[in-house]
Amino acid sequence: MSSHQHTSDRSAAYTGLIGGAIALFVMVYTIVHLTEAHYAKAEGAKTTAAAAK
Repeated sequence: MSSHQHTSDRSAAYTGLIGGAIALFVMVYTIVHLTEAHYAKAEGAKTTAAAAK
């Protein structure tokens, strides 16, 4: 049998972990920002309609 060197993939694992965490943060931030903007427009429309009465 031939001897086989086992190299550590720790660097790749940490890179994937950090990259995944950043991607998850960006997705959550984008969803929250878009949702807040949507409801801010909806509340603005209700306020404007109520003031027009």
